[in-house]
Amino acid sequence: MPPAISHPWPVTAAEAIALQRTLRQRVIVTDQLGMVTTVAGLDVGPEDGGSVMRAAVAVLSFPGLKTADQVVARRPTSFPYIPGLLSFREIPALLDALARLGAQPDLLLCDGQGLAHPRRFGLACHLGVLTGIPSIGVAKSLLVGEHAPLPQKRGSWRPLVHQGEVVGAVLRTRDGVTPVYVSIGHKISLASAIEYVLACAPKYRLPETTRAAHRLASGP
Repeated sequence: MPPAISHPWPVTAAEAIALQRTLRQRVIVTDQLGMVTTVAGLDVGPEDGGSVMRAAVAVLSFPGLKTADQVVARRPTSFPYIPGLLSFREIPALLDALARLGAQPDLLLCDGQGLAHPRRFGLACHLGVLTGIPSIGVAKSLLVGEHAPLPQKRGSWRPLVHQGEVVGAVLRTRDGVTPVYVSIGHKISLASAIEYVLACAPKYRLPETTRAAHRLASGP
């Protein structure tokens, strides 16, 4: 699966920030999904003291959420850990993993931010733009924005607002459990992103895609 677009990988933080500001113009925030029959979770874990990135992609059937494919790829770490620039550290290994899949998934659920990012270009946006695959950011913690109080019932959500702009949603995936933070990555609307995240999280706080990918990324 060749990338939809490619770019030189930055060496410095200033280069990375400049690239984010350029590429964010390519993000599509409306639904451009076909029929979704497979959903993929993606996660990256460090190995060898952080010198290697271990990227995992778990593809599940949709809506059944049964394992359809899974791959792991390793690549030497080429960019430091800098908040807001995580995609430059993790995406090279994720692209390697995606290239090893038997078939391209219909939708990516990324363990990270999409538009809910200081420059509106988190990992989910970056990966979606590079691959051309519709993508969603599903983050475990808040990076930017504020929201109104959230009801305790599963399916409740409130807009996540940053600098006067709706950048995502805070979403309750289980009654009374800490919410997740959902944002557009690429080629999907926020309303559809919320629906897919809920459909992929029938039992637990995190989507089954995220859980499966995390097991792969942190396994032996």
